[in-house]
Amino acid sequence: MKIISIIISVLAIVLIIYNATMINLNEPFQGNSLTAIITILTALCAILLLQILLISKKIEAKSKGKK
Repeated sequence: MKIISIIISVLAIVLIIYNATMINLNEPFQGNSLTAIITILTALCAILLLQILLISKKIEAKSKGKK
C-alpha cells in the first residue's frame, strides 16, 4: 500500500511540474492555462488524500498494537 501511494504521489508531482510549464502567465485563466491550473489543483488534492490515507494507516497500526 505504501509503495503504491508513493508511486501515485510521484506521478502527481510530475503532472504538477508538467502543467506548471503549460500555464500562460499573461492569461492564466484562458484556454489551456485554465486546464493546467485545474489539473495542478487535482494533483495536489490527490497528494493530500494519499497523505491522509498513510497517516490513518499508521494510526490504525498503533491502535491495534495497544490492544
